[in-house]
Amino acid sequence: MTKLSENEIISIFQTKLGNKKFISEDVEVFSLGKIKIIAKTDTMVQSTDIPQKMKLLDAARKSVIACVSDFASKGVKPRYGIISINLPKTISKKEIDSIANGFKKACKEYEISIIGGDTNEGKEIVFNVCIFGKSNKIVTRKGSNKGDLIFTTGPFGYTSVGLDILLNNSKKRSYLIKKSLKSVTSPKPRLDYGLKNKKYFTSAMDSSDGLSTTLNEMSKQSKKKFVINKIPLNKDLEIYIKKYNLNLNSIVFHGGEEYEFVFTIPPKHKKRIIENSKLLKTPIIEIGYVTSGKGVYLKKNEETTILKDLGWKHFK
Repeated sequence: MTKLSENEIISIFQTKLGNKKFISEDVEVFSLGKIKIIAKTDTMVQSTDIPQKMKLLDAARKSVIACVSDFASKGVKPRYGIISINLPKTISKKEIDSIANGFKKACKEYEISIIGGDTNEGKEIVFNVCIFGKSNKIVTRKGSNKGDLIFTTGPFGYTSVGLDILLNNSKKRSYLIKKSLKSVTSPKPRLDYGLKNKKYFTSAMDSSDGLSTTLNEMSKQSKKKFVINKIPLNKDLEIYIKKYNLNLNSIVFHGGEEYEFVFTIPPKHKKRIIENSKLLKTPIIEIGYVTSGKGVYLKKNEETTILKDLGWKHFK
């Protein structure tokens, strides 16, 4: 039996459903009369997406947050949601309450109204969330230009450490570990920053599948070369990586689960987006620039190496 990759599976469905010119984007856009609707759907499966030590409240909240993060990168405010859930028949009322409170918490944080959904029975917990909003324009993945600067919101790498702790039941304990675990269980998408700065971005993309995946996809769609000359890494995590002899690139670029986003801007807007980051208390980091060519390259001490897409992929 031939083993298919995630992209191959998606391609089959796109072809069968008549969407042969599909271009991958963080959200879907369609019109109802004169109104442009923005939609995003995401699925969280217990066996693959929810570590055993993660609370159901946090998992339910995160299933909504995953969609909010995509809206943040597009500069669109989410308004309404539909949630479908699959539950084992052995689930308790206490667990149902935790799940409901998780959905409620996320929706309260980002002012989303849940208008319906579906409930089904199965062998494990599955959350499927679809979020809707409206906007005349989104920031696409493909708009970067030669000379643009590349930024990320927030530092990277904590989630990789946090996931390792959760999945391997590690007994390590420190302030950094606590921060890393929180980055996995309680991510906070930068929605306010995306909404306020949308007009300055030439391109943007959510980074939850890994920074290397995001950069390569944006480079590919823009048909430009991305040069990364600064690694978005905080000092405390850098010290931790050296202490335990870990692979820095794997943790920062390939880990995934960061609900941050990458964006490009013309240099003339740099001062303004920095001012807004201070105003909104949103950390942003300038990590590189856009030039002619293709691919993503990591430049360090005058040495340049290609940065491959080694982020999260289903079915690999």
